[in-house]
Amino acid sequence: MSRVGKMPISLPKGVDVAVSAEKISVKGALGTLVRPVNALVTVSQTDGKLNFAPANESVAADAMSGTMRALVANMVDGVSKGFEKKLSLVGVGYRAQAVGSKLNLQIGFSHPVGKEMPEGVKVECPTQTEIVIKGSDRQVVGQIAAEVRAIRPPEPYKGKGIRYVGEKVSIKETKKK
Repeated sequence: MSRVGKMPISLPKGVDVAVSAEKISVKGALGTLVRPVNALVTVSQTDGKLNFAPANESVAADAMSGTMRALVANMVDGVSKGFEKKLSLVGVGYRAQAVGSKLNLQIGFSHPVGKEMPEGVKVECPTQTEIVIKGSDRQVVGQIAAEVRAIRPPEPYKGKGIRYVGEKVSIKETKKK
């Protein structure tokens, strides 16, 4: 059986979980997240803990129980603490500015680039070269961060572009005669 699927999820104070046959709803201080329940997994809630078990003895059910447990654990963390991704801009004249739910980037193109944030995701710019993306849904926060990075990924010769904080960019040596 899946080792991850065996571990119960303890619910922190202020987090409410509603389990039905077709969906799991997690409500907390930072919002509400809903996910459909897979038919191969049985979910039970007992005294402040969520337990996941495969519905039958198949390998797929065993794997899906661990997957569902990890997804719901991320939902619980998201509505209680939230998730964030940090990006940094490397390059002369590269600037970012957050205006409401829109991110404006000046990253070496002839025009400024704007990126609209979906509902539930906030963007902040503590400095002109830092971007912080926050939200309660881990997948959405990671996807938005990847889309912002894809606008101008780091190039291999000077390292200019948008990168995650802590990301290592290997710099190539230029061609010699």
